[in-house]
Amino acid sequence: MSASALIIIDMQVGSFTAATPRHDADGLVARLNALAGRVRENSGIVIFVRHDGPAGDPHYPGLPGWHILPALEILPADTIMAKTACDSFLGTELEDILTAREIDELIITGCATDYCVDTTVRSALARGYGTIAPSDGHTTADRPHLNAAQIIAHHNAIWADFIAPGGSARVCPCADVAR
Repeated sequence: MSASALIIIDMQVGSFTAATPRHDADGLVARLNALAGRVRENSGIVIFVRHDGPAGDPHYPGLPGWHILPALEILPADTIMAKTACDSFLGTELEDILTAREIDELIITGCATDYCVDTTVRSALARGYGTIAPSDGHTTADRPHLNAAQIIAHHNAIWADFIAPGGSARVCPCADVAR
């Protein structure tokens, strides 16, 4: 049986404001809390990845926007780690954490589908991790060229057909993960 890690990316106050509405934000938080509970029950780990933005950015460390959404349930055994780029592996301790815990399956979720979630899914696949990208486990905002629902659907299709050393990502609803 494989050991799993639920990676929850950039679910921070500064990304969920009236000026930056995210697709189905409340529903996503509820699904992530339920999924985190199942992962913990199955001896997996939960890692919250928090973006540390530069000075002047709403995600600058310590500013109100930098904090993880208070509606997300964070337990003492969970890990919170920082990143400064779209890729949660780049310049972070993520791979060391996964290796130390003998994790071979990643469940990648969070915000924003088309930036940090996508980059991290692709990076995990390139590293050979078994990767699950819950189809309703990530969100983004409407963009000038596509609305959020279209962006989410597009990335779900890409990840499910991605060519990588260990195969493509498994794309399924959060309710079907960690059962």
